[in-house]
Amino acid sequence: MKSDFLMYCFRRLRPAATVVGVLFLAATAHASAVSSLNRFYRDVHTYRAKFDQVVLDEALNPIQESSGTLWIERPGKFRWNYVLPYRQLIVGDGKKIWVYDKGLQQVTVRRMAGGLGNTPAILLAGDRNLAANFKIQDMGRQGRLDWVSMRPKVHDGGFRDIRIGFRGNQVRSLVMVDSFGQTTRITLTDIRENRPINPARFRFTPPKGVDVVGE
Repeated sequence: MKSDFLMYCFRRLRPAATVVGVLFLAATAHASAVSSLNRFYRDVHTYRAKFDQVVLDEALNPIQESSGTLWIERPGKFRWNYVLPYRQLIVGDGKKIWVYDKGLQQVTVRRMAGGLGNTPAILLAGDRNLAANFKIQDMGRQGRLDWVSMRPKVHDGGFRDIRIGFRGNQVRSLVMVDSFGQTTRITLTDIRENRPINPARFRFTPPKGVDVVGE
């Protein structure tokens, strides 16, 4: 149920989003997607980027589009700030995950322990061994992209396939297929790695007057 909650966090009904299958472009012909993935997981401790996200149905027709900014600090801290078409916020403070829907004036909160599950969050903000949670396969160069496939070893209703591509060793986008056959694509721009991030980004206090649901 934890991974179901995180899926819910990243794909709210209104802008938005499940966060994500991840596409990355490689800068050189010699760098494999797996080595880029390992470098990102090993060496990148903070990450900031702007994102554009689209959710596609089983026939690959777009059904949701959103955009905003994300911040990551490993282990376990993240902030996904959706600006368009609606303002929503997802914050992981290392202990809890907060989902704030400004339009609904509602905050949903869950404990983070064990809640990252087999989702892209374990790649971007987790501190666990990827190989223990995913079957990782280098898919080689396709066009200008070097691709890696990540299939969860535990099928618990979350994402069944995550594909990642790299450009110059940097994460550039996400492509994820969920258990319902829907695909989420995220394109990342204005990337900043290992830059200081204000700790306040990863703290959340529910605004006065909003409904708080959960633990």
